[in-house]
Amino acid sequence: MAIHRFVPTTWHNVLGSLPPALRVEDGDVVITQTIDAAGYDKDGAARCPGPNPMNGPIFVAGAEPGDALVVEIIRITPIRATGWTSQVLAANVIDPERVRDLPPRNRTDWVIDLEALTARLADPVQGLENFILPLEPMIGCFGVAPSLGQAFSTATSAANGGNMDYRGFKPGTSVYLPVAVPGALFFLGDCHAIQGDGEIVGTGVETAMEVEVRLSVRKGYKLRWPRGEDADSIFTVGNARPLDQALQHATTEMLDWLTSGFGLSPIAASHLLGQVVRYEVGNVFDPAYTMVCKVERKWLPRI
Repeated sequence: MAIHRFVPTTWHNVLGSLPPALRVEDGDVVITQTIDAAGYDKDGAARCPGPNPMNGPIFVAGAEPGDALVVEIIRITPIRATGWTSQVLAANVIDPERVRDLPPRNRTDWVIDLEALTARLADPVQGLENFILPLEPMIGCFGVAPSLGQAFSTATSAANGGNMDYRGFKPGTSVYLPVAVPGALFFLGDCHAIQGDGEIVGTGVETAMEVEVRLSVRKGYKLRWPRGEDADSIFTVGNARPLDQALQHATTEMLDWLTSGFGLSPIAASHLLGQVVRYEVGNVFDPAYTMVCKVERKWLPRI
């Protein structure tokens, strides 16, 4: 296993079959720095226009269509003392008749304390003078190249991952992505210092991060939608619009996982999901919404 310190010189606003910026072996670790969703680096310099510029792609030796790329998120470290968000709720998360009453969607700056690992508004508003949040770093956008030579915008998401903005993509989580092209071609970027469920203002606290991931290949592990796991739970991810379609994708992927991976019959899996499933929202702002279907490990049969 090698450790690669990847310093990108170009960034991308699509996930697609682009020339690799780095080649690694199965099981290697990659440490790299991301820029924020608007394309600004740790020093505040503009590197690439938005939305959500991605590092990569990274070619992982041995990854072939029909395999899964395992992305083990080891560390996400903030490297900039500033961040930013939109200042009002997105129009699509409130009643339509109230949209005209919203203030302008201006940008709000945040101060990030790199030692205390907290974030606060740079200019506090009334009622939030002591609004200080502990950081919960996460990856907003990452994935692999889709099939058929397609290139998907980093503004959205699909079966190959993309801009999912799920708070569970944090250190300690391993994510499984369906490989559609040789080498998988892995992209990474758009990290948030903290974000609420749904990304309902259209952003998290956008900033620059240093990210450490391990990239491994699981041969013959066929899946349609992303899967993930941490110490406590397993989960599946559906990306689509409308929201019920995203839920359907996530639930179907979980049904497949429980029957093929844990030996449950469809009836047993249905009983389990019917009573202990938990759903979480990744985002309800982007062109494709993200829904997560989660089951705690304590309910899973021993294999």
